[in-house]
Parts: sequence; structure tokens; C-alpha cells
Amino acid sequence: MSIPAAQSEAAALLARLTGDDTPVETHISAIFIGGGRALKLKKAVSLGFLDFTCLEDRERFCRRELELNAPAAPGIYHAVHKLTRAPEGGLRLGGEGEAVEWVLEMVALPPKAFLDGMADRGEIGPALLDALADAVAAQHASLPPVEDWDSPAALGRIIEGNVTSADEAGLPGERSREWLRQALADLARQAPLLRRRAAEGRVRRCHGDLHLGNLVMWQGHPVPFDALEFDEAFATIDTGYDLAFLLADLDMRLGRAASNRVLNRYVARCGDATVVGPMPLWMSTRALVRAHVMHRAKRTGLPWMDAAEQWLTHPQPRILAVGGLPGTGKSFLARALAPGLGPAPGALILRSDEIRKRRAGVPPEQHLPPGAYSPAENEAVYAEFFAMAEAAARTGHTVIADAAFLDPAMRAGIEAAAGRAGVPFQGLWLEAPMDVLRARVVARTGDASDADLAVLEKAAEADPGSIRWARLDAASDTVGKARALL
Repeated sequence: MSIPAAQSEAAALLARLTGDDTPVETHISAIFIGGGRALKLKKAVSLGFLDFTCLEDRERFCRRELELNAPAAPGIYHAVHKLTRAPEGGLRLGGEGEAVEWVLEMVALPPKAFLDGMADRGEIGPALLDALADAVAAQHASLPPVEDWDSPAALGRIIEGNVTSADEAGLPGERSREWLRQALADLARQAPLLRRRAAEGRVRRCHGDLHLGNLVMWQGHPVPFDALEFDEAFATIDTGYDLAFLLADLDMRLGRAASNRVLNRYVARCGDATVVGPMPLWMSTRALVRAHVMHRAKRTGLPWMDAAEQWLTHPQPRILAVGGLPGTGKSFLARALAPGLGPAPGALILRSDEIRKRRAGVPPEQHLPPGAYSPAENEAVYAEFFAMAEAAARTGHTVIADAAFLDPAMRAGIEAAAGRAGVPFQGLWLEAPMDVLRARVVARTGDASDADLAVLEKAAEADPGSIRWARLDAASDTVGKARALL
């Protein structure tokens, strides 16, 4: 990569100001870092999907980048500066007179704080995955809905443009054509749902480029930055398509368990169960974007093309319910099984405890008072639980329903949801000795369940009625036993 010759004088000034003569470069920008700040120069290039050749446009996009990112990343983005010519003839930062160039000032972020590097170094664990999902869910919640948006048509344009870009990058043409055929067929199946989601307000002016390289640890939390600023249509998308880039990146870098965990945490925070329907198509589309971008940059994009093809497969959806007393390991089993069930990025886990916390407006780990477990609230939680399971299964995605299911009516409710959705149902009932359950409940920390020893003892005294689900000894190797039944 290189900076256009017409901007060499500006680049030289930024290098002197920061002491950085080897800026971080992408195909559209050069970032000079030093003295606690970063000065970002937009390259005067035209790449088809963007045109930065005009100085006025570079100013406009610098300002737009600041406007978009400052609210989501407070403290990272500082100001837009013009470069002017000093009386002695050289360039300077700021000053009076006509602008010669424009730059965006940011804080100098620690090199090891970027999430892509952290992923490559094995530094992203479960807690950070949950925090990632929380950050994305919070950002999406802060964005106003966009009205009158034709989601299927917009996604169709992205899909077709993707193949054109793949051809230009030199990816195998016959594979691109077959991907296009499958993607358009999937789009046709998902079009009614995409329209419903748009009508529900799921289309927003999103980040637009939400991969791990555009997330950074800042003040102890993962923060999205560098939102796509140069094309409003590219970034005016379903929130699920915004999330899909992060899930695709996690899937490729860390594996299916990581992408599945972020999906499920995201849904737990925002309640968007139907996001799973188009997710394989969205992830596949994001993967082909990454494939041709990497191929164009002389790095092989074929692994991403492989993923794009694989993620368009659609296994038979079903609802799997996991019930039993507190401490039997229902949530542990659900999380272990989910990555291997259903289409990318694995089964949707719906947990009654997380629905209750979301309804109360608190994080899953926050303890709720006894009043949150009133009969009326219990009924409302389960009604939402069943509705979300049915809605997600109707989209063609596998669902794992995680709850105690001690009441026969609750077991009947989830079975009925599967029947209405027209998908197979399977129930697993976990059992273990009381001493094992007591030890597990006492040791549990940072979990969405509020069940303590008193709740366990009371639940154990209740009669659950006739159990027709497959009964599993949950004292050991529950995962292996469950997989043998699936």
C-alpha cells in the first residue's frame, strides 16, 4: 500500500508531528501514531465502492466519521483538523487560510487492545465474549429505526455486487456463480421475514463494518469504532446483518462455540429471536465480502469462500428442551450442545432466567428480588419463552429451550410451540443426587439463575408429574449422554 503522491506533503507533516514515518495503512487511509494521539489521513483514491479523490469529500467523510463514532466510542475520537499552508510555505496543522488537506484526530490506542489481535493471541474468553455481545446489543438499541426500507432488495444488491467483486478479485468464478444461485434462493425464502423485521424497526443506520479489527478494549470494555462512513446505503441494514460480520469473524478465528455464545448473549439482551432466520445468509454474505477483500490484497480469500458456501446449508430445525431441578447442569448442557446443532452459528438457546432478567431491565447476572417470581410474572415469562421458541423455529433455526419445566403445563407449552412451528421436538430431563445438586448450587457464581439452596429444596419437594422426556443422569458426562440421544 502507498499514499498517493499528491498527499505526500501532508503525509510528511503528519509523520513529523507524530514521529511516525511508518503509518498503519489500509486501502483507504493512513494513520500516524505518536505523542498520545493518532492522525488519520483519508487517501485520495477511487475504488469503485468509494471515491475520496475530492478534497471536499475527504472533509465531509472525516466529519461523518467523527459524528458516527464519537457517541459509541467516547474519548477515542477527538476532532477534525484542516491542514493549511503557513506563510513560509510549508504545511501546518490548523491555522488560517484555505484547507489543503483534512485529518481526523483520535487517541492513540494501545496496539494490544484491538480484538482481532487478542483473538489471535487466545485472549478472548467467555466473559469477554459476553461483553462483546452486550456492547453490540447496547449500540443497536441506541440507534433509531429507519422507515420504509426494502431489506430484501438492499440485500439482493449486496449479494450480486459481492459476486462482481469476487470475479474482479480473481476468486473462482464457477464457485461464485453457484454461491450466487444459493444465496438468491435463500434470500427469496427469507424475504417475508426480512420485510417483517424492517416493519418492526430492525433496520437502522448501523456500524456497517463490525469485525474484530474494529473493536478495541477501551477503559475496560470492548468498544466498536471505525464505523463505515462513506456509504449510507451500505450501513443502513438490519441489525442482524451488522452482527453477522462479528459472528463470522469469531467463527473463523475462534470457532463455532465463540460465535454461538455471542449470538445467544445478544438475543438474551435484546430479545430478538427471529434474528437467527437470515443469519446463515448474512454470515455467508459477510464471508464472501471478506474473501474478495483478502484476495484483492494478495492474501488468499479461499478459506472465507469455503465458509461462505458452508454457511448456506440448512439442517432440519427442531426444538430441544432441557429441564430438571436447579443444579442439574441444564445451561451447561445447552451451551455445550448448541454449537453443533442447526445452521450457522449453531442453535439458539432460550433461557427462562435470561428472559426474566431482560423483562426486569437488568443484566442476566443481576439478582432479582422474590417479587420478580410472582405467579403473574412467571406466566408472562413463560408466555414470552414459548413465543420466542416458536418464532425462531419457524425461521428454520434450531432452538434449545432451557428452563426447569417442573410444571407439566410448562412442558406441554414448549411441546405445543414446536407443534405450531411444525418442527420436531425432543425433551431431555436431567437428574442427579441431592448432595450433588446442593454442592453445585452453592458453588454457582455469575449466573442468570437466582436459585439458592432454599429454592432447590422447595423444588425438590414438588411433584413434577409424569416425565415423558428422555431422562439423563446428570451427575457426570451429561454432554456425552445427551449427544448419544440426538
